[in-house]
Amino acid sequence: MFLRILLPFALIALQGCAFAPGSHISTGGWNADYQSPKEEDLTSLVNVSRIGPDTLRHAIVAEVPAPRAELIREDSEYEYRIGIGDVLQVTVWDHPELTIPAGSNRSSQESGNVVNENGTIYYPYIGYVDVAGLTTLEIREEIANRLSTYIESPQVDVSVAGFRSQRVYVSGAVEKPGVYPLTNVPTRIVDAISQAGGLDMSEGADWRNVTLTRNGEDFRLSLKAVYEQGNKLHNVLLQSGDVINVPLGDDQKVFVLGEVGTTKTLPMGRNGLTLAEAISNVGGLDQRQSDATGVFVVRRSGNASPDSEYLIDMYQLNLKDATALVLADSFNLQNRDMVYVTAAPLARWNRVVSLLVPSFSALFLGDRALNLGN
Repeated sequence: MFLRILLPFALIALQGCAFAPGSHISTGGWNADYQSPKEEDLTSLVNVSRIGPDTLRHAIVAEVPAPRAELIREDSEYEYRIGIGDVLQVTVWDHPELTIPAGSNRSSQESGNVVNENGTIYYPYIGYVDVAGLTTLEIREEIANRLSTYIESPQVDVSVAGFRSQRVYVSGAVEKPGVYPLTNVPTRIVDAISQAGGLDMSEGADWRNVTLTRNGEDFRLSLKAVYEQGNKLHNVLLQSGDVINVPLGDDQKVFVLGEVGTTKTLPMGRNGLTLAEAISNVGGLDQRQSDATGVFVVRRSGNASPDSEYLIDMYQLNLKDATALVLADSFNLQNRDMVYVTAAPLARWNRVVSLLVPSFSALFLGDRALNLGN
């Protein structure tokens, strides 16, 4: 009796598995002839690769890419050129009447010649001199040539008493965000961060993803590469108008999903996160439900563009192999990566059974009560 009752319901339940909740919507009130558009096949846009030694080598290179060639300059290429607002100190030797002295109550900036809005300074005998865009050496030669009409072989010295025209901006997780002047001494990104009081570790400064904005374009630089690896290429020489932003580590996240202890969003922190750390931080794999061969890292392709062949990079790791633990600890995750652990085939079958057992139990108890009544 029980089997006769059970069999039809079992067949109905198994058929019902083909229609997961939400997979079917009633068309009542809609045109019955309406056909939903076919789902686009995205498999051709996904580049799948296994995590191995070669993958790690490429991942390490991609993690800290070399700065663009246009950012790489030597100190010898740097020249400070005078701009509007700078203060010049002009000295003519043996002619104190042409040199405005700095008294006890006046600094050299206060006694110097300020570059006017039109890029000139005024100097006795020779009048206005165009100085904007010139170096101190060029200005010295110009003033000496023009003074030679009035003074025999004038000995002229020109220095900058106040650097006001060129500046860089430091923002984000530093001790003293603000505006800092550029001087005649070459200033690199580490120098600017130092002027700003250094990284603010209490705010969780992400020193791996420092952004340099120049002429409206953003460049990613790594202070970690500079300090820990001695990579001088990331210690970029700055120019006027540069904006340096040190982001918070909490702004960088990865997502761990699937058959793990607890699905969770993890902050990467200032030192980043490896695949092994991410899995460990969520309680590891679910031993009863997970498939250790199906650990995936899904990431938007780094060279995604309208002409790119792939939009998504997918990396697979087989954690059943003990050596894979070393690979997992060496695989550095990137911002917005998704770690997904698939379910084991047996776990999927168990879930189907768990849907059927309550119905079977109810039918069995009902059939038993019916038999006892008879």
